[in-house]
Amino acid sequence: MSLPGEVVDWFSDSGNWEGQRGIVHQLFEHVRMSAVATLAACLIALPPAVWLGHKRRFGTVAINVSNVGRAIPSFAILVLGTQQFGLLEYPVIGSFTTFLALVALAVPPLVTNGYVAVAEVADDLRDAARGMGLSDTEVLRRVELPVAAPLLMAGVRTAAVQVVATATIAAFVGAGGLGRFIIDGRAVNDQAQVFAGALLVAFLSLLTEAGLAIVQSVVTPRGLREADVPTGAEAVAIATVAEPPVGRGSL
Repeated sequence: MSLPGEVVDWFSDSGNWEGQRGIVHQLFEHVRMSAVATLAACLIALPPAVWLGHKRRFGTVAINVSNVGRAIPSFAILVLGTQQFGLLEYPVIGSFTTFLALVALAVPPLVTNGYVAVAEVADDLRDAARGMGLSDTEVLRRVELPVAAPLLMAGVRTAAVQVVATATIAAFVGAGGLGRFIIDGRAVNDQAQVFAGALLVAFLSLLTEAGLAIVQSVVTPRGLREADVPTGAEAVAIATVAEPPVGRGSL
Protein backbone atom coordinates (compact mmCIF):
# COMPACT_ATOMS: atom_id res chain seq x y z
CA MET A 1 0.00 0.00 0.00
CA SER A 2 1.20 3.51 -0.81
CA LEU A 3 2.06 6.02 1.92
CA PRO A 4 -1.08 8.18 1.39
CA GLY A 5 -3.24 5.07 1.76
CA GLU A 6 -1.41 4.09 4.94
CA VAL A 7 -1.93 7.59 6.35
CA VAL A 8 -5.66 7.39 5.60
CA ASP A 9 -5.81 4.00 7.33
CA TRP A 10 -3.93 5.42 10.32
CA PHE A 11 -6.45 8.23 10.71
CA SER A 12 -9.31 5.77 10.20
CA ASP A 13 -8.15 3.58 13.09
CA SER A 14 -10.27 4.56 16.11
CA GLY A 15 -7.49 3.35 18.40
CA ASN A 16 -5.33 6.25 17.26
CA TRP A 17 -7.92 8.74 18.52
CA GLU A 18 -8.51 7.37 22.00
CA GLY A 19 -6.59 7.24 25.27
CA GLN A 20 -3.56 9.16 26.51
CA ARG A 21 -1.62 8.38 23.34
CA GLY A 22 -4.52 9.26 21.04
CA ILE A 23 -4.88 12.23 18.71
CA VAL A 24 -7.46 14.04 20.86
CA HIS A 25 -5.34 13.95 24.01
CA GLN A 26 -2.09 14.85 22.25
CA LEU A 27 -3.81 17.67 20.34
CA PHE A 28 -5.08 19.09 23.63
CA GLU A 29 -1.59 18.84 25.13
CA HIS A 30 -0.08 20.58 22.11
CA VAL A 31 -2.61 23.42 22.23
CA ARG A 32 -2.15 23.82 25.99
CA MET A 33 1.63 24.03 25.77
CA SER A 34 1.50 26.46 22.87
CA ALA A 35 -1.15 28.70 24.40
CA VAL A 36 0.55 28.93 27.80
CA ALA A 37 3.96 29.70 26.26
CA THR A 38 2.52 32.33 23.90
CA LEU A 39 0.55 34.01 26.68
CA ALA A 40 3.61 34.07 28.95
CA ALA A 41 5.72 35.56 26.16
CA CYS A 42 3.10 38.26 25.56
CA LEU A 43 3.10 39.18 29.24
CA ILE A 44 6.91 39.33 29.27
CA ALA A 45 7.54 41.10 25.97
CA LEU A 46 4.65 43.38 25.10
CA PRO A 47 4.42 45.74 28.13
CA PRO A 48 8.06 46.92 27.98
CA ALA A 49 8.10 46.95 24.16
CA VAL A 50 4.91 49.05 23.98
CA TRP A 51 6.12 51.45 26.68
CA LEU A 52 9.51 51.91 25.02
CA GLY A 53 7.75 52.47 21.71
CA HIS A 54 5.53 55.08 23.35
CA LYS A 55 8.58 56.85 24.76
CA ARG A 56 10.57 56.19 21.58
CA ARG A 57 13.60 55.24 23.63
CA PHE A 58 16.14 52.41 23.47
CA GLY A 59 14.70 51.22 20.18
CA THR A 60 18.07 50.02 18.87
CA VAL A 61 18.71 48.10 22.09
CA ALA A 62 15.25 46.47 22.01
CA ILE A 63 15.56 45.41 18.37
CA ASN A 64 19.13 44.12 18.77
CA VAL A 65 18.25 42.12 21.88
CA SER A 66 15.29 40.70 19.96
CA ASN A 67 17.57 39.74 17.06
CA VAL A 68 19.97 38.00 19.44
CA GLY A 69 17.02 36.01 20.78
CA ARG A 70 16.16 34.89 17.25
CA ALA A 71 19.67 33.50 16.80
CA ILE A 72 19.36 31.06 19.72
CA PRO A 73 17.96 27.70 18.52
CA SER A 74 14.99 26.42 20.50
CA PHE A 75 16.45 22.93 20.51
CA ALA A 76 19.65 24.24 22.11
CA ILE A 77 17.59 25.82 24.91
CA LEU A 78 15.73 22.54 25.30
CA VAL A 79 18.96 20.54 25.65
CA LEU A 80 20.63 23.01 28.02
CA GLY A 81 17.45 23.36 30.06
CA THR A 82 17.14 19.59 30.38
CA GLN A 83 20.70 19.35 31.65
CA GLN A 84 20.03 22.12 34.16
CA PHE A 85 16.49 21.29 35.32
CA GLY A 86 16.05 17.68 34.26
CA LEU A 87 12.54 16.57 33.30
CA LEU A 88 10.86 19.02 35.66
CA GLU A 89 7.11 19.43 35.01
CA TYR A 90 4.40 21.72 36.36
CA PRO A 91 0.60 21.22 36.24
CA VAL A 92 -0.21 24.05 33.82
CA ILE A 93 2.90 24.61 31.74
CA GLY A 94 3.93 20.96 31.51
CA SER A 95 7.61 20.40 30.69
CA PHE A 96 9.53 23.34 32.14
CA THR A 97 12.38 23.16 29.62
CA THR A 98 9.93 23.05 26.71
CA PHE A 99 8.15 26.05 28.21
CA LEU A 100 11.42 28.01 28.39
CA ALA A 101 12.33 27.13 24.81
CA LEU A 102 8.92 28.15 23.43
CA VAL A 103 8.79 31.39 25.40
CA ALA A 104 12.28 32.31 24.17
CA LEU A 105 11.11 31.60 20.62
CA ALA A 106 8.02 33.80 20.93
CA VAL A 107 9.56 36.84 22.64
CA PRO A 108 11.64 38.30 19.73
CA PRO A 109 8.79 38.91 17.22
CA LEU A 110 6.63 40.28 20.03
CA VAL A 111 9.32 42.74 21.11
CA THR A 112 10.04 43.87 17.56
CA ASN A 113 6.42 44.32 16.52
CA GLY A 114 5.40 45.80 19.85
CA TYR A 115 8.06 48.49 19.73
CA VAL A 116 7.75 49.34 16.04
CA ALA A 117 3.92 49.33 16.09
CA VAL A 118 3.74 52.04 18.76
CA ALA A 119 6.88 53.99 17.82
CA GLU A 120 5.71 54.38 14.23
CA VAL A 121 2.39 56.01 15.13
CA ALA A 122 2.42 59.35 13.31
CA ASP A 123 3.48 62.42 15.26
CA ASP A 124 0.45 64.40 14.12
CA LEU A 125 -1.81 61.83 15.79
CA ARG A 126 0.02 62.20 19.10
CA ASP A 127 0.07 65.99 18.86
CA ALA A 128 -3.62 66.14 17.96
CA ALA A 129 -4.49 63.87 20.89
CA ARG A 130 -2.55 66.01 23.36
CA GLY A 131 -4.14 69.11 21.88
CA MET A 132 -7.55 67.59 22.63
CA GLY A 133 -6.58 67.34 26.32
CA LEU A 134 -5.53 63.68 26.61
CA SER A 135 -2.88 62.81 29.16
CA ASP A 136 0.26 60.87 28.24
CA THR A 137 -1.27 57.59 29.43
CA GLU A 138 -4.52 58.29 27.59
CA VAL A 139 -2.60 58.99 24.38
CA LEU A 140 -1.05 55.54 24.67
CA ARG A 141 -4.23 53.74 25.67
CA ARG A 142 -6.75 55.44 23.39
CA VAL A 143 -4.76 56.55 20.36
CA GLU A 144 -1.46 54.71 19.97
CA LEU A 145 -2.63 51.23 20.94
CA PRO A 146 -5.72 51.25 18.67
CA VAL A 147 -3.67 52.54 15.74
CA ALA A 148 -0.88 50.03 16.48
CA ALA A 149 -3.29 47.11 16.96
CA PRO A 150 -2.85 45.54 13.49
CA LEU A 151 0.93 45.40 13.74
CA LEU A 152 0.81 44.27 17.38
CA MET A 153 -1.48 41.40 16.43
CA ALA A 154 0.77 40.56 13.48
CA GLY A 155 3.55 39.96 16.01
CA VAL A 156 1.26 37.79 18.13
CA ARG A 157 0.26 35.78 15.05
CA THR A 158 3.87 35.24 14.05
CA ALA A 159 4.87 34.20 17.56
CA ALA A 160 1.89 31.88 18.03
CA VAL A 161 2.38 30.07 14.71
CA GLN A 162 6.09 29.61 15.41
CA VAL A 163 5.32 28.22 18.85
CA VAL A 164 2.69 25.80 17.53
CA ALA A 165 5.04 24.55 14.82
CA THR A 166 7.99 24.19 17.22
CA ALA A 167 6.15 22.64 20.19
CA THR A 168 6.85 19.25 18.63
CA ILE A 169 10.26 19.40 20.34
CA ALA A 170 8.51 18.62 23.63
CA ALA A 171 8.48 14.97 22.57
CA PHE A 172 12.29 14.88 22.79
CA VAL A 173 12.06 15.28 26.58
CA GLY A 174 9.19 12.85 27.00
CA ALA A 175 6.41 15.47 27.08
CA GLY A 176 3.17 15.22 25.14
CA GLY A 177 1.88 17.01 22.07
CA LEU A 178 1.64 16.13 18.41
CA GLY A 179 5.40 15.66 18.27
CA ARG A 180 4.85 12.30 20.01
CA PHE A 181 3.51 10.85 16.74
CA ILE A 182 6.61 12.01 14.86
CA ILE A 183 9.12 10.80 17.45
CA ASP A 184 7.32 7.52 18.23
CA GLY A 185 6.76 6.85 14.52
CA ARG A 186 10.44 7.31 13.75
CA ALA A 187 11.36 5.00 16.62
CA VAL A 188 9.42 2.09 15.06
CA ASN A 189 9.92 3.18 11.42
CA ASP A 190 6.19 3.86 11.02
CA GLN A 191 6.24 6.42 8.20
CA ALA A 192 2.46 6.71 8.15
CA GLN A 193 2.43 7.82 11.80
CA VAL A 194 5.27 10.28 11.19
CA PHE A 195 3.49 11.78 8.18
CA ALA A 196 0.18 11.92 10.05
CA GLY A 197 1.83 13.76 12.95
CA ALA A 198 3.36 16.27 10.55
CA LEU A 199 -0.02 16.81 8.91
CA LEU A 200 -1.65 17.45 12.28
CA VAL A 201 1.00 20.02 13.21
CA ALA A 202 0.64 21.77 9.85
CA PHE A 203 -3.14 21.82 10.16
CA LEU A 204 -2.99 23.24 13.68
CA SER A 205 -0.52 25.92 12.55
CA LEU A 206 -2.80 26.97 9.69
CA LEU A 207 -5.80 26.98 12.04
CA THR A 208 -3.88 29.17 14.50
CA GLU A 209 -2.95 31.61 11.74
CA ALA A 210 -6.53 31.82 10.48
CA GLY A 211 -8.01 32.20 13.95
CA LEU A 212 -5.63 34.98 14.97
CA ALA A 213 -6.22 36.73 11.64
CA ILE A 214 -9.89 36.95 12.63
CA VAL A 215 -8.93 38.26 16.07
CA GLN A 216 -6.68 40.85 14.43
CA SER A 217 -9.56 42.04 12.29
CA VAL A 218 -11.84 42.27 15.33
CA VAL A 219 -9.42 44.28 17.49
CA THR A 220 -8.55 46.69 14.68
CA PRO A 221 -10.71 49.83 14.99
CA ARG A 222 -13.34 50.05 12.28
CA GLY A 223 -11.93 53.35 11.05
CA LEU A 224 -8.56 51.73 10.38
CA ARG A 225 -10.20 48.86 8.53
CA GLU A 226 -12.11 51.22 6.27
CA ALA A 227 -9.22 53.63 5.62
CA ASP A 228 -5.62 52.54 5.12
CA VAL A 229 -4.00 55.50 6.85
CA PRO A 230 -6.28 57.87 8.77
CA THR A 231 -4.61 61.19 9.47
CA GLY A 232 -4.82 64.12 11.83
CA ALA A 233 -7.71 64.71 14.19
CA GLU A 234 -9.87 62.25 12.20
CA ALA A 235 -7.73 59.31 13.38
CA VAL A 236 -7.73 60.61 16.94
CA ALA A 237 -11.51 60.86 16.84
CA ILE A 238 -11.72 57.27 15.61
CA ALA A 239 -9.65 56.07 18.55
CA THR A 240 -11.33 58.22 21.22
CA VAL A 241 -14.98 58.60 20.27
CA ALA A 242 -16.02 55.34 21.92
CA GLU A 243 -14.80 56.39 25.37
CA PRO A 244 -14.60 60.09 26.41
CA PRO A 245 -11.77 61.03 28.78
CA VAL A 246 -12.70 60.97 32.43
CA GLY A 247 -13.73 64.35 33.78
CA ARG A 248 -13.67 66.07 30.38
CA GLY A 249 -17.03 65.05 28.94
CA SER A 250 -17.60 63.74 25.47
CA LEU A 251 -15.14 64.71 22.73
